[in-house]
Amino acid sequence: MTVLSGWGRVPTVEGHERLGENLAEVCRPASLSRGLGRSYGDASLPARPGAVVAGTRLGDRIVAFDRATGVLRAEAGFRLEQLEHLARPAGWVSPVSPGTRHVTLGGMIASDVHGKNHHVAGCIGAYVQALRVQLADGSELEIGPEREPALFAATLGGMGLTCHILEVELQLAAIARPWIVTEEQTWPDLPALVAALRAASRQWPYTVAWVDALTRGRHLGRGVVITGRWAEAHEAPATVPAHTRTATVPFDLPTWVLGRASVRAFDELFYRAHHWRPRRGLVHPDTFFYPLDGIRRWNRLYGAPGFVQHQCVLPVGDDDRVITSYFETLTRHGGASFLTVLKDCGAEGRGLLSFPKPGLSVALDIPMRGAATQALVDALNRHVIEAGGRIYLAKDALTRAADFAAMEPRLAAFDAVRRTWDPARRLRSALSVRLFGDAP
Repeated sequence: MTVLSGWGRVPTVEGHERLGENLAEVCRPASLSRGLGRSYGDASLPARPGAVVAGTRLGDRIVAFDRATGVLRAEAGFRLEQLEHLARPAGWVSPVSPGTRHVTLGGMIASDVHGKNHHVAGCIGAYVQALRVQLADGSELEIGPEREPALFAATLGGMGLTCHILEVELQLAAIARPWIVTEEQTWPDLPALVAALRAASRQWPYTVAWVDALTRGRHLGRGVVITGRWAEAHEAPATVPAHTRTATVPFDLPTWVLGRASVRAFDELFYRAHHWRPRRGLVHPDTFFYPLDGIRRWNRLYGAPGFVQHQCVLPVGDDDRVITSYFETLTRHGGASFLTVLKDCGAEGRGLLSFPKPGLSVALDIPMRGAATQALVDALNRHVIEAGGRIYLAKDALTRAADFAAMEPRLAAFDAVRRTWDPARRLRSALSVRLFGDAP
């Protein structure tokens, strides 16, 4: 028995994490697969205390890698960090990178991760050619876009509830140089920031905006638009950059460290620093894609109570009031998000429960403060429902089942696939108990 949690450490569950190099054997008695536990809430937690989950991180071998075509086949526990170490020198990278490299291939598929390039590249599921999976009855099957397409679509973003992923076959993206060309620029308010982000998305493959979520009045939503692309051959050295150094948060900090006053001070300094010294030029790809990975165990910054993330996508269109009202709701309920990020989302992917849809994605990191935090999430979700948006299951810990059902019309189709392949609901999680009505 061990205490398991997601990255936000809300909630925690006592359970058995079964580890081993033979994933088929490890997964057979388990009700859920768990990679590195970097989903934020309860998606990788057992449905009840004492239940068994299959830890996949020791099943991390490469099955095949074609350096000419960039097609990689690896076990589900193979990490994105390992992929980059292998593929970057050969001129290949993951076509989609989430906010951390400390994730497994299986976890990336189960969450159907997206990145700063969703507006042009979509989710990781668009590049999956095949999956070898273990079904709830213990049998194994090869699935893909043309082989059991309904099960394949439900597995992309299905949070591990359709099958255990054993192997992933993925088409990588070619690059000329392993460096990022980037530009950053500050904008004084939310309408200007959103307009700049949209304009940047028409010119750059990677775009993101950092938002000051605490400033009110005419400077509500001021922030920094950050853009990037892989360098061309004439713009950067051919040598692969050395790994970036990391610091470590050695222990849980007191909860006041990330209170409203300190977050407000950080936001002011961050904005001013970028306003005075806009950055243009070459940067290390890890610095660009995974800035928080430079601090090991950064979740300890929030103290022992942990934190939750609220990430939603809002179909903004040309009406900025939808996004403005979201931030007004946040500030009205006293939310203090240490890290607030906007991304431009493109078309829906083929994953049946994949998160992105056309609009703007907003991600907030919120210290856990019990009932007050639940009330804040409830208020934000009411806004998401009214706007026709939805939340990201890989980041969620507090959404209520009724609210999720109201924002997710695809739920019935997903449930039908689960009934077909797992009628006894052997595969389930704390998240599926909370949101889908599964028995613990």
